[in-house]
Amino acid sequence: MLSPQQRKAFGDIRDCRTAILGGHVEQYDCGHRVILYNSCTNRSRPKCPAAARAKWLAEREAELLPVDAYCHVVFTLPQEIAYLALQNAREIYGILFRAASETLLTIAADPKHSGAEIGFLTVLHIWGQNLHIHPHIHCVVPGGGVSKDGSRWIACRKKSFFLPVKLRFSAASSGTSS
Repeated sequence: MLSPQQRKAFGDIRDCRTAILGGHVEQYDCGHRVILYNSCTNRSRPKCPAAARAKWLAEREAELLPVDAYCHVVFTLPQEIAYLALQNAREIYGILFRAASETLLTIAADPKHSGAEIGFLTVLHIWGQNLHIHPHIHCVVPGGGVSKDGSRWIACRKKSFFLPVKLRFSAASSGTSS
């Protein structure tokens, strides 16, 4: 059974670049005429969202802070939970976004790491490049943050990564109890 979003994507892909979506005639100086049908602009079709993607990227680039580096952090759902997300998307993806946000904010605020308040941009991807379900969030994080008193910028200790790959994070420092 298809969800409403999947049904819409299926219809868009089926109708893409057909007379159903309309089109226009392009005539060349030599007299040759070509009928060009409109695309569906659905993000599920790699060719269709190129203009929208370029516009979105330009808008995001204009929002970048003047910092030395940005870091790319990815949070992935375990495969066992990925299939649950198909039927419970709002709940599961909400948990994933909260977990990613709380993790980044808590660890960055810890003086052992940077002691800074950070901001970041997150993007949810549901499918992998092979079109298998692979829910994950890409986070774009500036290479540092603002000190707790707001008086200065605290850069990451190394420009090549946001935080150490292996973190030593105790339950006491996270505010949870064992």
